[in-house]
Amino acid sequence: MSLADPRHARAFRFVRHAFHAGVAELVYAFDDGPELVERITFPQAPEVPAMGTAALEAALGLLHLIAGVSYYKAGAPGVIRVESSAPDATTADFLDMLYLHGLGEFAYHNRLDLRGRIRFPRGGASRPMPVGATAALHAGAQRTLVPIGGGKDSLVSVEIMKAAGVEATAAWIGNSPLIAACAGATGLPLLNIGRDISPILFEYNKLGALNGHVPVTAINSAILAVAAVLYGYDAIAFSNERSASSATLEYDGQPVNHQWSKGWAFEQGFSRILATRVASGLHYYSLLRPFSELAVAARFARDTRYDAVFSSCNRNFRILGARPADRWCGQCPKCHFVFLALAPFMPKPRLLGIFGRNLLDDENLAAAFDALMEYRDHKPFECVGEGRESRAAMMALAARAEWREDALVARFAEEIAPRLAADTPVLDDLLRAEGPHQVPAPLARCFDADR
Repeated sequence: MSLADPRHARAFRFVRHAFHAGVAELVYAFDDGPELVERITFPQAPEVPAMGTAALEAALGLLHLIAGVSYYKAGAPGVIRVESSAPDATTADFLDMLYLHGLGEFAYHNRLDLRGRIRFPRGGASRPMPVGATAALHAGAQRTLVPIGGGKDSLVSVEIMKAAGVEATAAWIGNSPLIAACAGATGLPLLNIGRDISPILFEYNKLGALNGHVPVTAINSAILAVAAVLYGYDAIAFSNERSASSATLEYDGQPVNHQWSKGWAFEQGFSRILATRVASGLHYYSLLRPFSELAVAARFARDTRYDAVFSSCNRNFRILGARPADRWCGQCPKCHFVFLALAPFMPKPRLLGIFGRNLLDDENLAAAFDALMEYRDHKPFECVGEGRESRAAMMALAARAEWREDALVARFAEEIAPRLAADTPVLDDLLRAEGPHQVPAPLARCFDADR
């Protein structure tokens, strides 16, 4: 097969999508090049009643348009064609925003300006969605899909759901054994969805195609919207904190946020699209939206049941490549931040037992922790909390006898704290639930629970 470098393509094409026997097929292409076919497998997918076919088609169409971001970025051409059915203006506006901001980090690293380059065609007429929850399509009780990522956040959501008596299913996408073990430990019913990216994309990468971060949470959200329609769920509850809305840095006059599709703007936009274009009763929200990362860490630390199975280490969640033997590499920004976030709330021996060593007593990690605190550098392009959260956690540790003599804590107290004290909040002030959210009232009561 002869492939042309997608960087020279004039147009990116959304060719078609289909669904058969529990498998969604999403087809894309650059110009007249080979078709890139992604397949998403929904295990034991039931037959959808006739009244649900419109919702399923709408969800599949939205998934096709959102998942295309993984392929579009290989060439990022200035023309986008949707050959099945062009989206209505509202959906196209949402997609423009998603691609522009969801690819913000990608554009920054590749020194691209995507403004004016991304414009989805308008043409499809919007149509009213049937009233009622998707669960009604299957005559079932109200049920919630809870995406599991393997880290502390989704596990905190699971425990909130269980305490509130919500009927929930732990769902994940892909074949990570770490996430599978984590999901299994929740005791909830399980749903594992398969995703096979077109191998041609990896061949394009070998040709030097553009590469970089894509808004994975947006793609997973669209996959779970299809799952909700198929299996009869009326809610999808992610576990994204308020800090996910904070930009990493500003580039060429535009904020760049590694976590944009975990942020409040995406949540609002996507939930509106689902309610107006897929099913009016399908509720999409983040259960942890009013919480800081530190507040989530405090809640996670209350229970030891997940200590042996959870992991936020990025090196364990690659698309390709070998998986490290340990759950925590100790070298990536996620390892560093989770260690720091948990330290104020866990007995020290317990935390060291989870990570296998004391990351705050390693002088070689000084620059890494400086970046987390936004000291002399911007925070990493990772799913980590705000710099002020890291500073507040370090300030709290500097006041505790069991931590204050560790190398990086002592360095913070001597060198950094005097310079950044005015910009460092008190730890307790970050543990309050605050800010906008879309959490259902029965679950929002947990915000007032003891911290």
